[in-house]
Amino acid sequence: MKKIAKMAGMALLLIVGVTLVSLRLLGYEPSDQRPGLWLTGDRVTEPVTDWSFTEDHQEIFVQTRTPYLIPHSVTTYCAVYEGDLYLFSAYYQGGVFPDERGWNRNVMRDPRVRLKIGDRVFDQTLSHVTDAETREAVHASAVAKYQQWSSPGLENVHILLVGG
Repeated sequence: MKKIAKMAGMALLLIVGVTLVSLRLLGYEPSDQRPGLWLTGDRVTEPVTDWSFTEDHQEIFVQTRTPYLIPHSVTTYCAVYEGDLYLFSAYYQGGVFPDERGWNRNVMRDPRVRLKIGDRVFDQTLSHVTDAETREAVHASAVAKYQQWSSPGLENVHILLVGG
């Protein structure tokens, strides 16, 4: 009986290992409100000084680092202001940043992220924007880009600077 239990345990570990390796190689991207895991694509290593090309993308993916070492990725909106890229986390039901969103907690714990824009991935860092003037300007850029977006109001939108 012990031998059967040991074999079953080994088989389970093998299945989990093969699944994780497959997901790592193939990725498992988020879709709308469903989160994902690893992001894959053509890795860009050169520094980006002007993110205006992102204006052609309505949504991008953000992969964060979890405490349990398996990535967590989400879909989010982005906007460019003065050449810099900003990401948005809207708290439609209110709540305290970063508590209401797992990806926000991950970023505040470890700001290193991977962004997927089109077929390209960029390893970057994020920082939470608290300056009122910058927040207002970036929010205005997002409202102009996403005319269909129903913003919950600037007080419920948290803005993250890429490369900050």
